[in-house]
Amino acid sequence: MKIIVGIATAGRRDVLSETLLHLTRQVRQADAILVCPSSPDDVDLDFLKTLTAHVTLVTGSKGSCAQRNAILDRAGNADVIVFFDDDFLPQHNFLAEIETLFQSQTDIAVATGLVLADGIHGPGIPVTEGLEILARDRVTARQATLEPVFNAYGCNMAFRCSAIEADGTRFDERLPLYGWQEDVDFCRRLARHGRIVRSDALRGVHLGNKRGRTSGLRFGYSQVANPLYLLRKGSVSLRWTLHLMGSNVAANTIGSLRSQGLVDRRGRLKGNLIAFADFLRGRIDPQRMLEL
Repeated sequence: MKIIVGIATAGRRDVLSETLLHLTRQVRQADAILVCPSSPDDVDLDFLKTLTAHVTLVTGSKGSCAQRNAILDRAGNADVIVFFDDDFLPQHNFLAEIETLFQSQTDIAVATGLVLADGIHGPGIPVTEGLEILARDRVTARQATLEPVFNAYGCNMAFRCSAIEADGTRFDERLPLYGWQEDVDFCRRLARHGRIVRSDALRGVHLGNKRGRTSGLRFGYSQVANPLYLLRKGSVSLRWTLHLMGSNVAANTIGSLRSQGLVDRRGRLKGNLIAFADFLRGRIDPQRMLEL
């Protein structure tokens, strides 16, 4: 089985280097590692030369969807492609477990793993702490479980390439920059070709690094515009859309009443309101966030 790892990166040069170094410790090495940066400055070329694994740089337009598509276009004859965020540290046997899973369960189209700790919900997790979490996890005995899920979590997504190529599926580049909910859209379009599952044999830590994030105002706009766009496409249901938008707007409203912390709730709420105003005017579009 040929397994390729793809990483779309933006503004996290040092974290990317740590992640690539960590990938060289996999017990089952990737057959290729494709990295698509948003700009040349995102990659430390001198550091790449020190790695035991060969990393290929791929050129693509800026934006997580466009960068991932550039990687897909270079995947060649791969059997499985695994997309990691540039700040995701997989357990040492992650790719070995991917190979076992996709070979033994031929009806799986998409798989995602268990995130042991997720820095996205706080200030972020330092690399040293992330490695310590993985080390503690390695000594814990467990019975692996497999369960169906609606979509893979964007920080770690494994796809059977034959399912992708059946319809020539690509990430929707109308979801710009951070491409919020692009993982949901992509996975739901692949659902017709096989199961989408989460396996807790696939384990890792999402550092949740705060560099390279979309501004609060832009992200708030996407929190409304992107779900509505996916609803129009037919990727998601009305119930899913209303629940996601409602929970985010509520969190931003409540959060904006308190002193601002790491999350710009007031900026997000303002973006929410601009998006609702655009919706009433009939001009809402995910691309509009680029104008904010």
